[in-house]
Amino acid sequence: MSVTSSPRYTTPHEVTASWIAREGEGAVRVAVDTAGGDHAPNAVVDGALRVADAHLHVVLVGDEALISPLLGGGHPHVSVIHAPDVIGYREEAAHAARNRTESSIVVGLRLVRDGEADAFVSAGNTGAVVAGSVLHVRRIKGVLRPAICTIMPCMPAPIAFLDAGANAECRPEHLLQFAVMGQAFASEVMGLPEPQVGLLSIGEEPTKGTPEVIDAHRLMAADERVRFYGNVEGRDIMNRVVDVVVADGFTGNVALKTIEGSARAILSALRATIDTSAATKVGGLLLRRDLLRLKAALDPEEYGGALLVGMNAPIVIAHGNSKAAGIANAIRQGRRGVVSDLQPTITRELGPAFSPRTHCVDSGETHLEVDR
Repeated sequence: MSVTSSPRYTTPHEVTASWIAREGEGAVRVAVDTAGGDHAPNAVVDGALRVADAHLHVVLVGDEALISPLLGGGHPHVSVIHAPDVIGYREEAAHAARNRTESSIVVGLRLVRDGEADAFVSAGNTGAVVAGSVLHVRRIKGVLRPAICTIMPCMPAPIAFLDAGANAECRPEHLLQFAVMGQAFASEVMGLPEPQVGLLSIGEEPTKGTPEVIDAHRLMAADERVRFYGNVEGRDIMNRVVDVVVADGFTGNVALKTIEGSARAILSALRATIDTSAATKVGGLLLRRDLLRLKAALDPEEYGGALLVGMNAPIVIAHGNSKAAGIANAIRQGRRGVVSDLQPTITRELGPAFSPRTHCVDSGETHLEVDR
């Protein structure tokens, strides 16, 4: 049964509780880009120290001269790999991923590629992380394109939302694969039983939307792997009609940032309203517990970042303004991607020769999609 059938509020901590290590689970190594983010490297190192333990070894990647003083006397479950270069936010992503070989992003991704780390976390240049992941870590065989899958804070419970910006233009086959991967993410990472998938469009009818969306609707409705609800509209996202919402990266990124901005504006207006008089301040005190719960539900720091689904290893793209708590949760999400059945499920569901209309050719550096 879908979470949508229950009106009970689900806190972010309930969703992330399964990310804590269980007895008997082996140690996971997560490489972390210490140069990425507005508060790097201090917040990144602080976040790593909060979660590093016998089950989670953190490999800090960056300028050792900046990292070492922040570690104090060191930590038994934290190590440092020197990477002196940094990819800036304004750099062209693909070029940087190929040529900035000593950057913290590329060095961290190569650690994953070479088996020296199991997952990678960065709050740096998103485009460079995506391009570098495709170049170095590579996609799961059969996956046409990876997608950024984020946990969208909603009431009464969060949803999975993809693609949040990796692919501005998508074909119907891509959107179908996003549905399969998003469903696996919701089940394995978020712990949602039998998640239901909706396709973001401009109307509920199967004939509404762009030609790509209309064809994607047809593919999803006919695919027995997808628990397909049908089309959903923008207003349905925060009303939590489904557990997983699928969109192309352009539409998804605009929708995500619009919702995040609206949530911040509403909370700011609510605070301003509470401060208008003595009576409203008393009312605010009475509602304080519920308002704090609402704030937590809408706080992206609670989840840490978004997973780039479809890669051979978990890649977590943390928020650029992440503080220590957000980095810590991003690292925990990376660990969850390793120990859960997310990777095996996507591999099993999408396998080679996914679509008779498309096949992939490996050029040695990137994967090129070629229409037959």
